[in-house]
Amino acid sequence: MNNFLNSYFIKTHRLEISITIIAVVLFLIYFLGAPHVFTRFPIYRAFMQSMPFFGIIAISATFVVTLGEIDLSFPSIVGITSLTFGMVLTATDGNFFIAFALATALGMFAGLINGLLVTKIGIPSIVATIGTLFFWRGLVNVISQGSGVAIVDVADGTWHHTLFVEKLFNKIPAQFIWFIVLTGLMQWVYRYHKFGNHIHFVGDNKASSQMMGINVDNVKIIAFVQLGFFSAFAGIFTMYEMLYFWPTQGSGLMLTTLAAVFVGGTSVFGGKGTIFGTFIGVLIIGSLESGIVALGLSGFYVQFINGLMITSAVTIYALIQRKKT
Repeated sequence: MNNFLNSYFIKTHRLEISITIIAVVLFLIYFLGAPHVFTRFPIYRAFMQSMPFFGIIAISATFVVTLGEIDLSFPSIVGITSLTFGMVLTATDGNFFIAFALATALGMFAGLINGLLVTKIGIPSIVATIGTLFFWRGLVNVISQGSGVAIVDVADGTWHHTLFVEKLFNKIPAQFIWFIVLTGLMQWVYRYHKFGNHIHFVGDNKASSQMMGINVDNVKIIAFVQLGFFSAFAGIFTMYEMLYFWPTQGSGLMLTTLAAVFVGGTSVFGGKGTIFGTFIGVLIIGSLESGIVALGLSGFYVQFINGLMITSAVTIYALIQRKKT
């Protein structure tokens, strides 16, 4: 009986197990190649401090990618919602609730626009979100006029700053705890909630999903809206960490976020994915730059290896899909 359960677990969690092994091997290479860095806690604290900013978006983006769609606008959504949060927080003399509500509402609105363009207008998601990527970034530049927004006077030392980015026991950054909790919540929705089931059905076969009575358009719209919300959420974390907004905020998130999703095992073809895999993908991609530099290689290798990982992951899924058909 135990052998059967073990074999069943391995069969049903083969992808998660494979990705975990890759992560373990990678960190073992770091550990053996740079023990002076990876046997000390500060490097791991740095990882926990930086990974959640793109990790939260990657977990959320897994839903959209599982649908067979893509959203390239989230870096600009991070920018416009960060700007909104900073401006409102300073204008209201530190009223967190108003700033949070307006920033996240704007993020959800941006996601709603993406969802409507894809479902109601029929624009391919890659084209629609390239358009909104430039739209929101352009709006950031128009509003900010190239200037930053400092929130240090109204945020530093407040309860909401402590809640978002302070260190627990002076060791564990609060944003990493948020990341773990949100990953667990999204994992439950993705695997066990009706909405998660609908995500998989629609991503696997849109026509069959419609025949089953699933409102395909609503599922896609909700997926884009929640990604807009979590993009805003990540933007707020960034604001509290830096205590400053700059017009390029969020611009560097696209490569690391999508790399984490694809390396984590979510199929670009839709229908299959794993939140746990994305979480491990975040650990892999988030540690890559520091690991490469610690091993004595040039930082120029980072983008090369990121691109290699994404290409390899997509190629593997293409080959798997071909074998199944």
